[in-house]
Amino acid sequence: MSSEIVSFEPATGEELWRGQTGDVEEAVATARRAWADWASKPLANRIELMRRFANEMRKAADDFAELIARETGKPLWEARTEVDAVINKVEISVRAYAERTPQRTLDNALQGKASVRHKPHGVMAVLGPYNFPAHLPNGHIVPALIAGNCVIFKPSEKTPAVGQALVAAFHEAGVPAGVVQLLIGARDEGEALVKHPGVDGVLFTGSAQAGIAINRKLAANPGKIVALEMGGNNPIVLWDTPLLDDAAALIAQSAYTTAGQRCTAARRLIVRDTQYDAILDKLKTLTGRLIVDEPFADPAPFMGPVIDNQTADGLMESFVYLITHGGKAIRHLTKKVEGKPFLTPAIVDVTDMEQRPDVELFGPILQVVKVSTLDEAIAEANRTRFGLSASLIGGSPADYNRFWANIRAGIVNWNRPTNGASSSQPFGGIGLSGNHRPAAFYAADYCAYPVASTEMDQPRANIGVGLEE
Repeated sequence: MSSEIVSFEPATGEELWRGQTGDVEEAVATARRAWADWASKPLANRIELMRRFANEMRKAADDFAELIARETGKPLWEARTEVDAVINKVEISVRAYAERTPQRTLDNALQGKASVRHKPHGVMAVLGPYNFPAHLPNGHIVPALIAGNCVIFKPSEKTPAVGQALVAAFHEAGVPAGVVQLLIGARDEGEALVKHPGVDGVLFTGSAQAGIAINRKLAANPGKIVALEMGGNNPIVLWDTPLLDDAAALIAQSAYTTAGQRCTAARRLIVRDTQYDAILDKLKTLTGRLIVDEPFADPAPFMGPVIDNQTADGLMESFVYLITHGGKAIRHLTKKVEGKPFLTPAIVDVTDMEQRPDVELFGPILQVVKVSTLDEAIAEANRTRFGLSASLIGGSPADYNRFWANIRAGIVNWNRPTNGASSSQPFGGIGLSGNHRPAAFYAADYCAYPVASTEMDQPRANIGVGLEE
Protein backbone atom coordinates (compact mmCIF):
# COMPACT_ATOMS: atom_id res chain seq x y z
CA MET A 1 0.00 0.00 0.00
CA SER A 2 1.38 3.39 -1.03
CA SER A 3 2.08 6.04 1.58
CA GLU A 4 3.72 9.45 1.65
CA ILE A 5 7.25 10.44 2.56
CA VAL A 6 7.73 14.07 3.59
CA SER A 7 11.08 15.84 3.96
CA PHE A 8 11.55 18.90 6.16
CA GLU A 9 14.44 21.37 6.25
CA PRO A 10 16.26 20.85 9.58
CA ALA A 11 17.24 24.51 9.89
CA THR A 12 13.74 25.96 9.37
CA GLY A 13 11.28 23.12 9.93
CA GLU A 14 9.63 23.95 6.61
CA GLU A 15 8.42 21.23 4.26
CA LEU A 16 10.83 20.73 1.37
CA TRP A 17 9.58 17.67 -0.49
CA ARG A 18 6.65 15.27 -0.54
CA GLY A 19 6.18 12.07 -2.53
CA GLN A 20 4.70 8.58 -2.66
CA THR A 21 6.57 5.44 -1.67
CA GLY A 22 7.66 3.28 -4.58
CA ASP A 23 6.72 -0.20 -5.74
CA VAL A 24 9.56 -2.65 -5.08
CA GLU A 25 8.20 -5.37 -7.35
CA GLU A 26 7.83 -2.99 -10.28
CA ALA A 27 11.30 -1.52 -9.75
CA VAL A 28 12.98 -4.93 -9.67
CA ALA A 29 11.08 -6.16 -12.73
CA THR A 30 12.05 -3.02 -14.65
CA ALA A 31 15.71 -3.38 -13.69
CA ARG A 32 15.83 -7.02 -14.69
CA ARG A 33 14.39 -6.18 -18.12
CA ALA A 34 16.98 -3.44 -18.60
CA TRP A 35 20.00 -5.33 -17.36
CA ALA A 36 20.88 -7.54 -20.35
CA ASP A 37 21.11 -4.61 -22.75
CA TRP A 38 23.07 -2.45 -20.31
CA ALA A 39 25.55 -5.21 -19.45
CA SER A 40 26.17 -5.93 -23.13
CA LYS A 41 27.08 -2.33 -23.95
CA PRO A 42 30.80 -1.76 -24.51
CA LEU A 43 32.59 -0.52 -21.40
CA ALA A 44 33.58 2.63 -23.27
CA ASN A 45 29.91 3.50 -23.81
CA ARG A 46 29.07 3.10 -20.13
CA ILE A 47 32.05 5.23 -19.15
CA GLU A 48 31.02 7.93 -21.62
CA LEU A 49 27.56 8.09 -20.04
CA MET A 50 29.13 8.46 -16.60
CA ARG A 51 31.20 11.37 -17.91
CA ARG A 52 28.04 12.95 -19.27
CA PHE A 53 26.54 12.53 -15.80
CA ALA A 54 29.49 14.40 -14.32
CA ASN A 55 28.89 17.21 -16.81
CA GLU A 56 25.21 17.36 -15.83
CA MET A 57 26.28 17.72 -12.22
CA ARG A 58 28.71 20.50 -13.13
CA LYS A 59 25.93 22.42 -14.88
CA ALA A 60 23.60 22.06 -11.89
CA ALA A 61 26.27 22.34 -9.18
CA ASP A 62 24.98 25.50 -7.50
CA ASP A 63 21.35 24.39 -7.38
CA PHE A 64 22.33 20.90 -6.25
CA ALA A 65 24.52 22.23 -3.44
CA GLU A 66 21.69 24.48 -2.29
CA LEU A 67 19.32 21.51 -2.22
CA ILE A 68 21.79 19.42 -0.16
CA ALA A 69 22.24 22.29 2.29
CA ARG A 70 18.49 22.78 2.67
CA GLU A 71 17.64 19.09 3.13
CA THR A 72 20.55 18.13 5.44
CA GLY A 73 21.12 21.43 7.23
CA LYS A 74 24.86 21.34 6.51
CA PRO A 75 26.59 24.65 5.64
CA LEU A 76 26.52 25.65 2.00
CA TRP A 77 30.32 25.51 1.78
CA GLU A 78 30.22 21.87 2.86
CA ALA A 79 27.37 21.04 0.48
CA ARG A 80 29.51 22.39 -2.34
CA THR A 81 32.35 20.05 -1.39
CA GLU A 82 29.87 17.17 -1.55
CA VAL A 83 28.87 18.11 -5.10
CA ASP A 84 32.54 18.26 -6.06
CA ALA A 85 32.99 14.75 -4.64
CA VAL A 86 30.06 13.48 -6.73
CA ILE A 87 31.63 14.90 -9.89
CA ASN A 88 35.15 13.68 -9.12
CA LYS A 89 33.88 10.19 -8.35
CA VAL A 90 33.44 9.43 -12.04
CA GLU A 91 37.10 9.65 -13.10
CA ILE A 92 38.21 7.99 -9.86
CA SER A 93 35.84 5.09 -10.58
CA VAL A 94 37.06 4.77 -14.17
CA ARG A 95 40.65 4.45 -12.92
CA ALA A 96 39.60 2.08 -10.16
CA TYR A 97 37.73 -0.24 -12.53
CA ALA A 98 40.76 -0.43 -14.82
CA GLU A 99 43.12 -1.12 -11.92
CA ARG A 100 40.97 -3.41 -9.78
CA THR A 101 39.26 -5.47 -12.51
CA PRO A 102 41.69 -5.69 -15.44
CA GLN A 103 41.41 -8.34 -18.12
CA ARG A 104 44.33 -10.77 -18.05
CA THR A 105 45.32 -13.26 -20.75
CA LEU A 106 48.06 -15.91 -20.45
CA ASP A 107 49.32 -18.57 -22.82
CA ASN A 108 47.97 -22.02 -22.02
CA ALA A 109 48.59 -25.57 -23.18
CA LEU A 110 48.20 -26.54 -26.84
CA GLN A 111 48.52 -22.91 -27.98
CA GLY A 112 45.39 -21.98 -26.08
CA LYS A 113 44.79 -19.08 -23.72
CA ALA A 114 43.81 -18.63 -20.09
CA SER A 115 41.80 -15.47 -19.46
CA VAL A 116 40.39 -13.59 -16.49
CA ARG A 117 37.54 -11.18 -17.12
CA HIS A 118 34.93 -9.61 -14.85
CA LYS A 119 31.15 -9.76 -15.03
CA PRO A 120 28.54 -7.56 -13.35
CA HIS A 121 26.33 -9.14 -10.71
CA GLY A 122 23.02 -7.93 -12.15
CA VAL A 123 20.59 -5.75 -10.20
CA MET A 124 22.12 -3.89 -7.26
CA ALA A 125 20.18 -2.27 -4.43
CA VAL A 126 21.87 0.87 -3.08
CA LEU A 127 20.64 2.10 0.31
CA GLY A 128 21.89 5.58 1.11
CA PRO A 129 22.33 7.61 4.32
CA TYR A 130 21.17 11.14 5.12
CA ASN A 131 24.48 12.72 6.13
CA PHE A 132 25.98 12.61 2.61
CA PRO A 133 22.82 11.92 0.59
CA ALA A 134 24.53 12.36 -2.79
CA HIS A 135 28.22 11.52 -2.35
CA LEU A 136 27.94 8.23 -0.45
CA PRO A 137 25.27 6.51 -2.59
CA ASN A 138 26.96 7.89 -5.70
CA GLY A 139 30.10 6.09 -4.54
CA HIS A 140 28.19 2.83 -5.03
CA ILE A 141 26.11 3.81 -8.06
CA VAL A 142 28.84 4.97 -10.44
CA PRO A 143 31.13 1.93 -9.97
CA ALA A 144 28.12 -0.40 -10.25
CA LEU A 145 27.01 1.19 -13.52
CA ILE A 146 30.51 1.17 -15.00
CA ALA A 147 30.72 -2.56 -14.26
CA GLY A 148 27.43 -3.17 -16.09
CA ASN A 149 24.95 -3.51 -13.23
CA CYS A 150 21.52 -1.93 -12.99
CA VAL A 151 20.83 0.05 -9.81
CA ILE A 152 17.77 0.61 -7.65
CA PHE A 153 18.58 3.45 -5.27
CA LYS A 154 16.57 3.92 -2.09
CA PRO A 155 17.66 7.16 -0.44
CA SER A 156 17.17 7.81 3.24
CA GLU A 157 13.58 8.77 3.98
CA LYS A 158 15.08 11.91 5.54
CA THR A 159 16.71 13.07 2.28
CA PRO A 160 14.52 11.95 -0.65
CA ALA A 161 14.75 15.26 -2.53
CA VAL A 162 18.51 14.94 -2.98
CA GLY A 163 18.08 11.30 -4.01
CA GLN A 164 15.55 12.28 -6.65
CA ALA A 165 17.80 15.02 -8.03
CA LEU A 166 20.77 12.62 -8.18
CA VAL A 167 18.86 10.01 -10.19
CA ALA A 168 17.43 12.72 -12.47
CA ALA A 169 21.01 13.77 -13.35
CA PHE A 170 21.80 10.23 -14.51
CA HIS A 171 18.71 10.23 -16.70
CA GLU A 172 19.55 13.67 -18.12
CA ALA A 173 22.95 12.25 -19.07
CA GLY A 174 21.30 9.52 -21.12
CA VAL A 175 21.44 6.58 -18.70
CA PRO A 176 18.23 4.61 -19.42
CA ALA A 177 15.44 4.98 -16.86
CA GLY A 178 15.39 1.25 -16.15
CA VAL A 179 19.13 1.14 -15.48
CA VAL A 180 19.07 3.64 -12.60
CA GLN A 181 15.85 3.88 -10.65
CA LEU A 182 14.76 5.84 -7.59
CA LEU A 183 12.78 3.93 -4.98
CA ILE A 184 11.21 6.22 -2.42
CA GLY A 185 10.48 4.54 0.88
CA ALA A 186 11.30 3.89 4.50
CA ARG A 187 12.15 0.73 6.43
CA ASP A 188 9.49 -1.50 4.84
CA GLU A 189 10.58 -0.69 1.31
CA GLY A 190 14.23 -1.12 2.25
CA GLU A 191 13.60 -4.56 3.75
CA ALA A 192 11.55 -5.68 0.75
CA LEU A 193 14.28 -4.56 -1.63
CA VAL A 194 17.07 -6.25 0.33
CA LYS A 195 15.38 -9.66 0.44
CA HIS A 196 13.90 -9.61 -3.07
CA PRO A 197 15.12 -12.62 -5.07
CA GLY A 198 15.54 -10.42 -8.14
CA VAL A 199 18.20 -8.31 -6.41
CA ASP A 200 21.73 -9.65 -6.85
CA GLY A 201 23.57 -7.33 -4.47
CA VAL A 202 23.01 -4.92 -1.58
CA LEU A 203 25.29 -1.92 -1.12
CA PHE A 204 24.52 -0.24 2.18
CA THR A 205 25.76 2.80 4.10
CA GLY A 206 24.14 3.50 7.46
CA SER A 207 23.89 2.45 11.08
CA ALA A 208 25.32 -0.76 12.53
CA GLN A 209 21.85 -1.79 13.68
CA ALA A 210 20.46 -1.63 10.13
CA GLY A 211 23.55 -3.24 8.63
CA ILE A 212 23.39 -6.17 11.04
CA ALA A 213 19.71 -6.64 10.19
CA ILE A 214 20.59 -6.80 6.49
CA ASN A 215 23.35 -9.31 7.17
CA ARG A 216 20.97 -11.53 9.14
CA LYS A 217 18.30 -11.45 6.45
CA LEU A 218 20.79 -12.54 3.80
CA ALA A 219 22.81 -15.02 5.86
CA ALA A 220 21.18 -17.96 4.08
CA ASN A 221 21.79 -16.45 0.64
CA PRO A 222 25.56 -16.50 0.01
CA GLY A 223 25.04 -15.78 -3.69
CA LYS A 224 23.97 -12.20 -3.03
CA ILE A 225 26.88 -9.77 -2.74
CA VAL A 226 26.62 -7.53 0.35
CA ALA A 227 28.81 -4.51 1.10
CA LEU A 228 28.22 -2.84 4.47
CA GLU A 229 29.60 0.48 5.72
CA MET A 230 28.25 1.00 9.22
CA GLY A 231 30.03 3.84 10.99
CA GLY A 232 32.29 3.87 14.01
CA ASN A 233 33.17 4.79 17.57
CA ASN A 234 36.39 6.34 16.36
CA PRO A 235 39.39 7.25 18.56
CA ILE A 236 41.74 10.19 18.12
CA VAL A 237 44.86 9.88 20.27
CA LEU A 238 46.90 12.93 21.36
CA TRP A 239 50.50 12.11 22.21
CA ASP A 240 53.50 14.33 22.91
CA THR A 241 53.18 17.31 20.61
CA PRO A 242 54.06 20.94 21.35
CA LEU A 243 51.73 22.12 18.54
CA LEU A 244 48.59 22.21 20.65
CA ASP A 245 46.77 24.84 18.57
CA ASP A 246 47.11 22.61 15.52
CA ALA A 247 46.14 19.56 17.55
CA ALA A 248 43.01 21.29 18.85
CA ALA A 249 42.02 22.23 15.30
CA LEU A 250 42.47 18.64 14.11
CA ILE A 251 40.42 17.33 17.05
CA ALA A 252 37.60 19.84 16.50
CA GLN A 253 37.55 19.12 12.77
CA SER A 254 37.39 15.38 13.48
CA ALA A 255 34.65 15.61 16.09
CA TYR A 256 32.36 18.41 14.89
CA THR A 257 32.45 18.72 11.09
CA THR A 258 28.95 18.02 9.69
CA ALA A 259 27.69 18.48 13.28
CA GLY A 260 29.44 15.21 14.12
CA GLN A 261 27.28 13.34 11.59
CA ARG A 262 30.10 11.57 9.82
CA CYS A 263 30.80 7.87 10.18
CA THR A 264 34.50 8.76 10.49
CA ALA A 265 33.97 11.48 13.11
CA ALA A 266 36.11 11.25 16.26
CA ARG A 267 33.90 10.10 19.13
CA ARG A 268 36.70 9.56 21.69
CA LEU A 269 39.73 11.73 22.46
CA ILE A 270 42.41 9.70 24.23
CA VAL A 271 45.06 11.98 25.66
CA ARG A 272 48.29 11.59 27.62
CA ASP A 273 47.86 12.83 31.20
CA THR A 274 50.78 15.27 30.87
CA GLN A 275 48.98 17.12 28.06
CA TYR A 276 45.43 16.77 29.33
CA ASP A 277 44.96 20.22 30.90
CA ALA A 278 46.70 22.08 28.11
CA ILE A 279 44.79 20.49 25.23
CA LEU A 280 41.43 20.80 26.95
CA ASP A 281 42.03 24.49 27.57
CA LYS A 282 42.77 24.94 23.87
CA LEU A 283 39.84 22.75 22.82
CA LYS A 284 37.32 24.50 25.09
CA THR A 285 38.34 27.87 23.70
CA LEU A 286 38.19 26.69 20.09
CA THR A 287 34.84 24.89 20.35
CA GLY A 288 33.40 27.99 21.99
CA ARG A 289 34.26 29.92 18.83
CA LEU A 290 32.67 27.45 16.38
CA ILE A 291 29.68 29.06 14.67
CA VAL A 292 26.51 26.95 14.72
CA ASP A 293 23.91 28.40 12.36
CA GLU A 294 21.65 27.79 9.37
CA PRO A 295 23.29 26.72 6.07
CA PHE A 296 23.21 30.11 4.31
CA ALA A 297 24.14 32.33 7.27
CA ASP A 298 26.69 35.10 7.01
CA PRO A 299 29.30 34.66 8.40
CA ALA A 300 29.37 31.06 7.23
CA PRO A 301 28.86 28.56 10.05
CA PHE A 302 31.27 25.78 10.89
CA MET A 303 28.32 23.42 11.46
CA GLY A 304 24.58 23.44 11.05
CA PRO A 305 21.86 21.49 12.84
CA VAL A 306 21.64 17.73 13.14
CA ILE A 307 19.14 16.12 10.80
CA ASP A 308 15.97 16.49 12.93
CA ASN A 309 14.58 17.09 16.41
CA GLN A 310 14.23 13.38 17.13
CA THR A 311 17.96 12.94 16.55
CA ALA A 312 18.75 16.01 18.65
CA ASP A 313 16.61 14.73 21.53
CA GLY A 314 18.32 11.34 21.39
CA LEU A 315 21.73 12.97 21.57
CA MET A 316 20.62 15.09 24.53
CA GLU A 317 19.52 11.91 26.31
CA SER A 318 22.88 10.29 25.57
CA PHE A 319 24.72 13.30 26.96
CA VAL A 320 22.65 13.19 30.15
CA TYR A 321 23.38 9.47 30.47
CA LEU A 322 27.13 10.11 30.26
CA ILE A 323 27.19 12.80 32.94
CA THR A 324 24.91 10.85 35.30
CA HIS A 325 26.99 7.67 35.06
CA GLY A 326 30.42 9.00 35.93
CA GLY A 327 31.15 11.41 33.09
CA LYS A 328 32.27 14.98 33.77
CA ALA A 329 30.89 17.70 31.50
CA ILE A 330 33.61 19.98 30.15
CA ARG A 331 31.33 21.61 27.59
CA HIS A 332 27.61 20.93 27.82
CA LEU A 333 25.49 19.81 24.89
CA THR A 334 22.73 22.39 24.56
CA LYS A 335 19.97 23.20 22.12
CA LYS A 336 20.79 26.57 20.61
CA VAL A 337 17.29 27.26 19.24
CA GLU A 338 14.16 25.99 20.95
CA GLY A 339 12.23 23.59 18.74
CA LYS A 340 15.02 23.24 16.17
CA PRO A 341 17.88 20.69 16.08
CA PHE A 342 20.82 23.07 16.48
CA LEU A 343 23.23 21.60 19.04
CA THR A 344 26.36 23.16 20.50
CA PRO A 345 29.58 21.07 20.52
CA ALA A 346 29.96 19.02 23.70
CA ILE A 347 32.97 17.56 25.54
CA VAL A 348 32.63 14.95 28.31
CA ASP A 349 35.46 13.40 30.33
CA VAL A 350 34.53 9.71 30.72
CA THR A 351 37.81 8.54 32.27
CA ASP A 352 36.10 7.55 35.52
CA MET A 353 33.09 5.85 33.95
CA GLU A 354 33.13 2.18 34.91
CA GLN A 355 31.28 1.08 31.78
CA ARG A 356 31.78 3.39 28.86
CA PRO A 357 29.05 2.83 26.26
CA ASP A 358 30.44 1.42 23.02
CA VAL A 359 27.95 3.09 20.70
CA GLU A 360 28.13 5.53 17.82
CA LEU A 361 26.80 8.84 19.14
CA PHE A 362 26.05 10.35 15.74
CA GLY A 363 26.39 14.02 16.63
CA PRO A 364 28.66 16.67 18.19
CA ILE A 365 29.64 14.84 21.40
CA LEU A 366 33.32 14.16 22.10
CA GLN A 367 34.25 11.84 24.97
CA VAL A 368 37.69 12.23 26.61
CA VAL A 369 39.79 9.54 28.29
CA LYS A 370 43.06 10.27 30.14
CA VAL A 371 45.89 7.69 30.02
CA SER A 372 49.57 7.59 31.00
CA THR A 373 51.25 5.33 28.41
CA LEU A 374 50.98 4.78 24.67
CA ASP A 375 50.11 1.13 25.23
CA GLU A 376 47.20 2.24 27.42
CA ALA A 377 46.13 4.67 24.70
CA ILE A 378 46.15 1.94 22.04
CA ALA A 379 44.28 -0.45 24.31
CA GLU A 380 41.69 2.23 25.04
CA ALA A 381 41.37 3.04 21.33
CA ASN A 382 40.73 -0.64 20.60
CA ARG A 383 38.10 -0.93 23.36
CA THR A 384 35.28 -0.95 20.83
CA ARG A 385 33.38 -3.36 18.62
CA PHE A 386 33.74 -0.86 15.76
CA GLY A 387 36.84 -0.35 13.65
CA LEU A 388 36.43 2.33 11.01
CA SER A 389 38.84 5.23 11.59
CA ALA A 390 41.59 6.18 14.04
CA SER A 391 44.16 8.95 14.19
CA LEU A 392 47.33 9.67 16.15
CA ILE A 393 48.14 13.34 16.73
CA GLY A 394 51.77 13.91 17.70
CA GLY A 395 54.25 11.23 18.70
CA SER A 396 57.39 10.07 16.93
CA PRO A 397 57.65 7.93 13.79
CA ALA A 398 58.26 4.95 16.08
CA ASP A 399 55.11 5.82 18.05
CA TYR A 400 53.09 5.97 14.83
CA ASN A 401 54.51 2.65 13.63
CA ARG A 402 53.44 1.10 16.93
CA PHE A 403 50.02 2.75 16.69
CA TRP A 404 49.49 1.70 13.06
CA ALA A 405 50.55 -1.90 13.71
CA ASN A 406 48.27 -2.40 16.71
CA ILE A 407 45.16 -0.31 16.06
CA ARG A 408 42.04 -2.08 14.78
CA ALA A 409 40.67 0.14 12.02
CA GLY A 410 40.33 0.32 8.26
CA ILE A 411 41.56 3.94 8.17
CA VAL A 412 44.62 4.87 10.27
CA ASN A 413 45.99 8.44 10.09
CA TRP A 414 48.89 10.40 11.58
CA ASN A 415 48.60 14.11 12.32
CA ARG A 416 45.49 14.22 10.19
CA PRO A 417 41.81 14.18 11.20
CA THR A 418 39.84 10.96 11.46
CA ASN A 419 37.45 12.16 8.75
CA GLY A 420 37.87 13.53 5.22
CA ALA A 421 38.93 10.23 3.62
CA SER A 422 40.05 10.33 -0.01
CA SER A 423 37.96 8.60 -2.70
CA SER A 424 41.26 7.53 -4.28
CA GLN A 425 41.81 5.12 -1.37
CA PRO A 426 39.75 2.22 0.01
CA PHE A 427 37.11 3.26 2.52
CA GLY A 428 35.84 0.73 5.03
CA GLY A 429 36.33 -0.84 8.41
CA ILE A 430 36.18 -3.99 10.49
CA GLY A 431 34.02 -5.26 13.33
CA LEU A 432 30.72 -3.41 13.46
CA SER A 433 32.06 -0.89 10.95
CA GLY A 434 31.93 -3.14 7.90
CA ASN A 435 32.26 -6.59 6.38
CA HIS A 436 35.66 -6.31 4.69
CA ARG A 437 34.22 -4.86 1.49
CA PRO A 438 35.67 -1.34 1.47
CA ALA A 439 34.11 1.29 -0.76
CA ALA A 440 35.65 4.31 -2.55
CA PHE A 441 38.54 3.15 -4.78
CA TYR A 442 37.86 -0.50 -3.94
CA ALA A 443 34.14 -0.36 -4.81
CA ALA A 444 34.99 -1.98 -8.13
CA ASP A 445 35.78 -5.17 -6.19
CA TYR A 446 32.16 -5.75 -5.17
CA CYS A 447 30.55 -4.46 -8.37
CA ALA A 448 31.91 -7.25 -10.58
CA TYR A 449 33.14 -10.80 -10.08
CA PRO A 450 36.11 -12.50 -11.77
CA VAL A 451 35.49 -15.22 -14.36
CA ALA A 452 38.29 -17.61 -15.28
CA SER A 453 38.32 -19.07 -18.81
CA THR A 454 40.53 -21.44 -20.80
CA GLU A 455 40.03 -20.89 -24.52
CA MET A 456 41.07 -22.22 -27.92
CA ASP A 457 39.98 -21.23 -31.41
CA GLN A 458 39.21 -24.86 -32.33
CA PRO A 459 38.49 -27.97 -30.25
CA ARG A 460 41.65 -30.00 -29.76
CA ALA A 461 41.86 -32.99 -27.40
CA ASN A 462 42.70 -36.67 -27.05
CA ILE A 463 42.44 -39.30 -24.37
CA GLY A 464 45.85 -40.87 -23.86
CA VAL A 465 45.12 -43.43 -21.15
CA GLY A 466 42.38 -45.78 -20.01
CA LEU A 467 41.03 -46.75 -23.44
CA GLU A 468 40.56 -50.35 -24.69
CA GLU A 469 42.65 -51.41 -27.69
